[in-house]
Amino acid sequence: MKNINDILQKRILVLDGAMGTMLQRYKFTEADFRGQRFKDWEYPLQGNNDLLSLTQPKAIADVHRKYFEAGADIVETNTFSSTTIAMADYHLEGVVYELNYEAARIAKKVADEFTEKEPDKPRFVAGSIGPTNKTASMSPDVNDPGFRAISFDALRIAYKQQAEALLDGGVDMLLVETVFDTLNAKAALFAIEEVKEERNIKVPVMVSGTITDASGRTLSGQTAEAFLISIAHIPLLSVGFNCALGADQLTPHLEVLAKKSDLPISAHPNAGLPNAFGEYDETPEEMAEQIKEYLEKGLVNIVGGCCGTTPEHIKALSTLVKNYEPRKLVVPA
Repeated sequence: MKNINDILQKRILVLDGAMGTMLQRYKFTEADFRGQRFKDWEYPLQGNNDLLSLTQPKAIADVHRKYFEAGADIVETNTFSSTTIAMADYHLEGVVYELNYEAARIAKKVADEFTEKEPDKPRFVAGSIGPTNKTASMSPDVNDPGFRAISFDALRIAYKQQAEALLDGGVDMLLVETVFDTLNAKAALFAIEEVKEERNIKVPVMVSGTITDASGRTLSGQTAEAFLISIAHIPLLSVGFNCALGADQLTPHLEVLAKKSDLPISAHPNAGLPNAFGEYDETPEEMAEQIKEYLEKGLVNIVGGCCGTTPEHIKALSTLVKNYEPRKLVVPA
C-alpha cells in the first residue's frame, strides 16, 4: 500500500460524503434496523445508523462502493456514534467492539476491491470517531455550571475501545471528527496514543473540528487558531474542519489553519446550510464552485462532504481537484 503521506504531497485527496444522507434513501423501518439478531430487543432501534453495519451490511458496503465509484480516495467507517457513551441511548454498549470491527471490515473489503482494480489510485479507510453526545467542557445544566455529564477518563476509556476495534477491523487511519469540544478530542487523541504505544504501531490520525455558528468558534468556545494550538502536541496526518457550515462559510477558518499549520488541511463541509425542514439543498455544482475557492487559494490537501452530500457531490469534487495542486506544506512563520 502506498504511503498516504507521499500521495498527499502529489495531489489533493477526496474524502467521501454523508453516510446518513445515503442511508435515508433506503427508508429502513424499525424491523430493518433490528434484523434477525435484534428482533426482540426491548428498546427502539430505528435511527441507529451504526447498527446497520450488523443488520444491513450490504447497504453499508453499497454506500462505500458508490463513493469510491464517484472518485473518493478515502471512505469513513459507519462508526460516528460507535462508543459505549453514544450507544447507551439504545442500551447497546455490549456490541460496541463488534460495531466498530464489522464497520471497518466492510469498508476495508470494498476499498481493497477498488485498489486491486486501480493500483495507482489506492483507496483508504478512515475509522470515524465522533464526538459522542456528551461534552467534557460544559455543563448541560444551566443552574449548575460546574456539573459535567462525563469525565475525561470515561471518554478516554470509551475512545480506546473504539480505536482498538477499528484498528483490528483493518482501517488505514483514524479520523477524530466533528470536534465541538476540544477536551473530548484530547481524550480521543490520548486514547489513540495509548493504543499506538501498547501495540508499538504507527497510525495516521486526522482531526477535524466543527465551527458551530457565525461566531467562528467551536461549541466549547475556541477559535480556529486556539483549536489548532490545543492539538498541536500530537503527531497528526491532517487537521481541518467539517460539518455545521457550508463550504462558503468555512473559508475564513480554513485560511487560519492554512496560515498557522504545517500539516495537510482537510475540509468536508455540509451541502450548504439546512433549510426550514432540516434538509440540504446545495447542488453538486454549487458546492464544487465554492470549494474551487479553497483550491485557487491553495488552502487544502483533502476535500470531501458532510451532511447532505451524496456521491454526485463527491464526483463533482473529484473532477474539480484534478485541475489543482495540493496546498504546499510550509512551516508557518
